[in-house]
Amino acid sequence: MNIAGGCQCGAIRYRADALGEASICHCRMCQKATGGLFGPYVGLGGLEWTRGRLKRFQSSNKVWRGFCEACGTPLTWEHAAGVISVAIGTLDDPAAVQLSEQLGSENKLPYVDALADLPTHEPTEPWAAAHLASIVSLQHPDHDT
Repeated sequence: MNIAGGCQCGAIRYRADALGEASICHCRMCQKATGGLFGPYVGLGGLEWTRGRLKRFQSSNKVWRGFCEACGTPLTWEHAAGVISVAIGTLDDPAAVQLSEQLGSENKLPYVDALADLPTHEPTEPWAAAHLASIVSLQHPDHDT
């Protein structure tokens, strides 16, 4: 299996040979570390860093969070026992991941379960199409060239 990913600017890239367990964690540390509603992470077998070096922040006595110093992308959840997981959104193909569990449910935000019920706007809607046509992405593509 060819698994790759990296940060938004491309300064840090990685590859691996297998997807491991994937979960989302609702704890406050994961919410704050990702700036999101929860922390989505997946373990990777044979993880190898192919470009750049992570900066790390120790968020607890047992966990470090790796991120890109250049663009700020949250990349890893690293446990003192040697377990390293990467943020699912940093994978070149995040849809390949199958979530297996939710953790930290005591801090789950009350509106998370209702996300699927929110209205969606298609990119073909006139206002959306015009807006999207005006955007020029400066982020690294979802693959190495």
